[in-house]
Amino acid sequence: MQDPNADTEWNDILRRKGILPPKETPAEEEEDEQLHQPQSVVKTYESMTLEELDENEDEFSDEDELAMEMYRQKRLAEWKANQIKNAFGELNEISGQDYVKEVNEAGAGIWVVLHLYKPGIPLCTLINQHLSLMAHKFPQTKFIKSISTTCIPNYPDRNLPTLFIYHEGEMKAQFIGPLVFGGMNLKCDELEWRLSETGAVKTDLEENPRKQIQDQMMTSIRCSAPVRRNGDEDSDED
Repeated sequence: MQDPNADTEWNDILRRKGILPPKETPAEEEEDEQLHQPQSVVKTYESMTLEELDENEDEFSDEDELAMEMYRQKRLAEWKANQIKNAFGELNEISGQDYVKEVNEAGAGIWVVLHLYKPGIPLCTLINQHLSLMAHKFPQTKFIKSISTTCIPNYPDRNLPTLFIYHEGEMKAQFIGPLVFGGMNLKCDELEWRLSETGAVKTDLEENPRKQIQDQMMTSIRCSAPVRRNGDEDSDED
């Protein structure tokens, strides 16, 4: 019996007539063909960095150019957003000469939290500690501090601590004096909540921590209040 896969002229005629099925290609030959087939750069450009995209630009085919350019713009936007997001991260000291540059010219979309303080004032020290922690937690917000009189000559100590909140160079909120902060009992998450209300930070706190303390105090007051008995009410009426 003749092998239908044999390379003979007669078999070729029978294949053309449809009498014999097409010749089977060995698996090894198929693998070799797949390995030698050119692959579109579009399939690999998504794994490239911006630098690699520039280096391999000449290798892109015409049909890849549009998709590649769209991807390049996407990666560039992500890179810019990441640069802004991680631009800060520390509570930095500025002088009066730095004020315009660091505050008024901070840049588009930038929130600035400025603390005016003086060394030796305990509440100022406490707030600097809280702001330092928040600067690490919210690196997209610029946290800065400055000795009050270096920014504003003759600024009264009775107004300390003072927080100025700016967005794109425009003042959005201000907290002035120790009474606003509630004294030395101020907790970091309470200050975080206050800043989140101005828009300066995006907190993950679900409610005002101060409200929890107030609710606990009211519960304590209600529990400690004397309970009047019916007999007491009757004696009052007499």
